[in-house]
Amino acid sequence: MTQNVYTVKQVNAYIKNMFTQDYMLSRIYVKGEVSNCKYHTSGHIYFSLKDESGTIACVMFAGQRGGLAFRMREGQQVIVFGGLNVYERSGSYQLYAKEIRLDGEGVLYEKFQALKADLGEMGMFAAEYKKPIPVFVKKVGIVTAPTGAAIRDIINISSRRNPFVQLVLYPALVQGAGAAESIVEGIRALDSYGVDVMIVGRGGGSIEDLWAFNEEIVARAIFDCETPIISAVGHETDITIADYVADLRAPTPSAGAELAVYDYRLVEQTLREFYNKANRLMEQQIRMQRLKIREYQTKLSYLHPENQIRDYRQRVVDYEEKLRLCMQNILQKNKMRFTIDLEKMKKLSPLEKLSQGFSYVEGKEKKAVKSITHVKKEDMLTIYVTDGTIHARVEETKEKRYD
Repeated sequence: MTQNVYTVKQVNAYIKNMFTQDYMLSRIYVKGEVSNCKYHTSGHIYFSLKDESGTIACVMFAGQRGGLAFRMREGQQVIVFGGLNVYERSGSYQLYAKEIRLDGEGVLYEKFQALKADLGEMGMFAAEYKKPIPVFVKKVGIVTAPTGAAIRDIINISSRRNPFVQLVLYPALVQGAGAAESIVEGIRALDSYGVDVMIVGRGGGSIEDLWAFNEEIVARAIFDCETPIISAVGHETDITIADYVADLRAPTPSAGAELAVYDYRLVEQTLREFYNKANRLMEQQIRMQRLKIREYQTKLSYLHPENQIRDYRQRVVDYEEKLRLCMQNILQKNKMRFTIDLEKMKKLSPLEKLSQGFSYVEGKEKKAVKSITHVKKEDMLTIYVTDGTIHARVEETKEKRYD
């Protein structure tokens, strides 16, 4: 008879599949005491849940850490929500945690989740209904207990940031019987009184201590309020229904004061920076306009009729000087030419010839004697020399060739 033989891997896979198909095991709440709790460097949390009868290994991966609102430690009584599954490598099963809360808060937590789902479906958490928080407020309304750390922190921080902002306190009950109604009355009273912004909150505590801010009447009062509301309940890890409905959530009352009250010193600094920047820009513009004015003055002085007339006068003077120089050059050239011509004429002048030893002979009828044929014996002749005339009579003529 042949028997079926399975590998360890097959057996573990089969058991894992059984766990996966069981719907109850995939969504289960398990209560127990925390032991062997270790925060791994990867962000995962490994721990065990135990009671008087046994132990279950548990792990919460880093991606699920949003479901943990406190730091786990040994001995805590907790309720873990998650799914059971098999780790095939070791063949052991463990609880994969998605949410962890302290024991004793289970009923309130369920109530919180149910109200959150209902109000969310109504649209009370929608972003389009959120009113913007004004930046520069004059009057801040506060709904909280008149004693305690929350109001002291709000007063101290508001006074430090801006002592000129008026704080209006509605002393409300924030814990125990009648707290939700008191908070609602405070919201409505300050809304009617007329404040710029409202802080609704209290200091930290357990889920029971903060439960007034998880009541539906408080949520509806916040949603219906015309004044922008900052929810400032508990510590940073405390989340209430009021935080979801409010126009803005502050992690603590101190942070709520910082969000509501602007720091006037920063405003003064900003105004000084704007003032200095405006002065720099104005000085820059003045310098630029002065440069433009100088440019226009230069252009105006250049294009002024007086300057134009002065330029034309200078041009006339330049032309006159140029004409005078041209006339001088022409006269100089003509003078030189006249001198040359005069020298030439002097060389051709009879007087010049006479001064060189030559003479001019004139016969009868004042005619020049150029040949012996022009005179005869006994004719009277006039001989011109350089310093006078000589009168002579012809006694004899003799022909001679000068070849």
